[in-house]
Amino acid sequence: MAKFEYELDEHVAILSMNSGENRFNFPFFKAFLEVLDEIEHRTETNALVVKSSHEKIWSNGIDLDWFLPAVEKEGPEIRNKFLAEMFGFMKRVLTYPMLTIAAITGHAFAGGAFLSFAHDFRFMRSDRGWLCMPEVDIGMTLGPVFSSISRRALPMYMFEEMQYTGIRLTAQECVEHHIVKKACHIDDLMNEVLAFAKTLNKDRELIRKMKMETHKEILAVIDESILSLSR
Repeated sequence: MAKFEYELDEHVAILSMNSGENRFNFPFFKAFLEVLDEIEHRTETNALVVKSSHEKIWSNGIDLDWFLPAVEKEGPEIRNKFLAEMFGFMKRVLTYPMLTIAAITGHAFAGGAFLSFAHDFRFMRSDRGWLCMPEVDIGMTLGPVFSSISRRALPMYMFEEMQYTGIRLTAQECVEHHIVKKACHIDDLMNEVLAFAKTLNKDRELIRKMKMETHKEILAVIDESILSLSR
């Protein structure tokens, strides 16, 4: 099975992340970006749905089993290179020239949560899975990029609570706080997502322009962070 696969349903591309827990590392970014390019340039779709093939995890964020030993061995250069690629990856998702839906088919933790926040809409399975920003419990801050991306998807009071406490939210709680559009049992999730996605047949160039205007401040934060990592 390829790391990423997609299929078309009318004007909707359905992208499946097939990398186990879909943890972030260089091969993950490369493969994801390649399939995003292929969907953009080789199809005429106008909406993108991103799901996971893992039975209980959508994405668990940074591949710490690789990242921490790599930083210990190679030092800050590998750390900065990884962060720059991760921020660039988030920027690509955030500005993708069609409307995007995260079909959260399981847990979305840390970087996985931020990836879902970079999508335009979120649906989440109701029978299993949490949304969580656990950085406080592992001694990390979110940093300016992930703080900016989170605030576009979370009401401020929930951004603060999730950041400061590391609370795990269920799908129903995410609906109550307007973080996800709808919570559905896994058996119904993709039907609900696709029914919504098929209403999003909008002009790509118009959507691109809207996103560049809407996310101007976030993009400035991302660009500055990437630049600082190269200094």
